[in-house]
Amino acid sequence: MTTSTSPAPSLRNALRLLTVVFATGTGLALAAVVQGALDGPRWLLIVGLPVTALALAAYGRAAEDMKSGVAAPGLRSGGPRAFAPAVVNGVRAVNKKNGRTAIDGQAVDSVFAFDLTVMTDDLPPYRIEVRHPLDLQGLLHRSRAVVEYDPEQPWRVVIPNNPPREWLARAECLVPPVGEVKRRAGGVPAGFRALVSGVVIAAVLLVLVRVLG
Repeated sequence: MTTSTSPAPSLRNALRLLTVVFATGTGLALAAVVQGALDGPRWLLIVGLPVTALALAAYGRAAEDMKSGVAAPGLRSGGPRAFAPAVVNGVRAVNKKNGRTAIDGQAVDSVFAFDLTVMTDDLPPYRIEVRHPLDLQGLLHRSRAVVEYDPEQPWRVVIPNNPPREWLARAECLVPPVGEVKRRAGGVPAGFRALVSGVVIAAVLLVLVRVLG
């Protein structure tokens, strides 16, 4: 996973436009399926069913990609380094090639994916995923960690095997950021809002068809 800093305005606008397009397309497809099934013409049902199926598959893929995340790159050779405490949000086994959840966590092609919220002294807390074949610092059974990162490029994060004791003690006293806890508790799968918006659009279209028809 990448850091939690906000994307550029142009990227945010593009994502919003893409959400609107997906929601509108899903709404039209759902409305076509319902209208074709109830009153016809049947071609609406024939066209709407595969489009709806493709939309649902796309939403499912987006949710899966959200789970898989992107691993943080390692530290630069000779670059600056600093320690920081981190909250362990979760640990899972993933395929080292595609980042998807591994069925067999003991397989040679799987690694651990550590979902961490890094809390440095100079930056806002940010969430990132670090992968490694070993259970470093015993994080499978701990909720706090110590990471090593590049102060100039903070998305470069690794988990040291034997961090200094003072940093381990500092990590144990770490309090999770309130904003991160809220985001995790109230988060929704990627594409969920577009799907709900599509259902609403479909309902409005069907009502208009009934009223105007």
